[in-house]
Amino acid sequence: MKNLNQLLSAGAILLLLSSCVSTNKLTMGATEPARISLPSNAARVGLINRSIPSEENKVVDKIDKILSLEGLNLDREGAESAVTGLYDELTRNTRFETITIIDDTDIQRKGLGIFPAALDWQSVQEICDANDVDVLFSLEFYDTDTRVDYELTTVTIPNDLGIKASLPGHKVTLNTAIKNGWRVYDPQNKLILDEYTFNDRITSIGSGVNPMKAVEAVIGRKEAVIQRSSNIGNSYGYDVRPLRKRVSRDYFVKGTENFVIAKRRAQTGDWDGAAVLWEKEVSNPDGKIAGRACYNMAIINEINGDLEKAMEWASKSYTDYNNGEALRYVNILKYRMQEKRQLERQLSR
Repeated sequence: MKNLNQLLSAGAILLLLSSCVSTNKLTMGATEPARISLPSNAARVGLINRSIPSEENKVVDKIDKILSLEGLNLDREGAESAVTGLYDELTRNTRFETITIIDDTDIQRKGLGIFPAALDWQSVQEICDANDVDVLFSLEFYDTDTRVDYELTTVTIPNDLGIKASLPGHKVTLNTAIKNGWRVYDPQNKLILDEYTFNDRITSIGSGVNPMKAVEAVIGRKEAVIQRSSNIGNSYGYDVRPLRKRVSRDYFVKGTENFVIAKRRAQTGDWDGAAVLWEKEVSNPDGKIAGRACYNMAIINEINGDLEKAMEWASKSYTDYNNGEALRYVNILKYRMQEKRQLERQLSR
């Protein structure tokens, strides 16, 4: 009986607290600028791969391959897959007219897993002119580094009678780090629009009755590296897209009967109908109610895309009626207005 009374009391408290909540939550769509801001007239894109080892670095590169047990062409094929992944994503972006992978060009190549010096602007301009492109995406470096861990273990294999037997064996774990770096060159404005590094890791595990059998059991590592590299290129291409996101806002639902009715209208999607009732309360003699009404008028204007008007109402809610929630909302709107200006610059440049 005591436990039952405690449960009933807890339920009553929760019900009381929920009935005291003065706000509801809504979500709305918003657009944030692309992480990489390209000029609006950049319709033709060129892709180059600077990660191929230069002649003077091939010896270092081969030594690195031996030390890390990499396949002979893993770095080369992984880099090519990353560029292809970028190509595939940019091709899906309807803002571009052409995407060109540029292979037949003499460019300074390092291939040491670090950012090389940026290309000089004369070289960038010559590449862009020769291939009729407006901006240049460059895979500046790409490198895989594999660490091998051996461990004695027990492996289970069938014997001649088909019965599984446990034997001493070896377990091999290959931890492959993928390191890559990208730049985006804008020859017209002589700007490096982006410089980005990304590191990823793939773990492959195999076991067998001897170390070589264990290594043989680690199948698919190369395929995993190639696929992950393609995904890396895809992700980088996605960074030129403005992103749609969902944002949440709280709005007031208590204060007068108009707030209660407006809540029901909002719940049915009639936000303009709710705003009609909120606007009736913006001059309410009770400052707390008027402040809430002004705050809600800011919300409806943000929903309708008028951020300037939303800022006016939110500022009024705080300055005239000392609504603490409104000050936080003012700062949110400032950030959204900054994003909007940046997005407009991306679309108009």
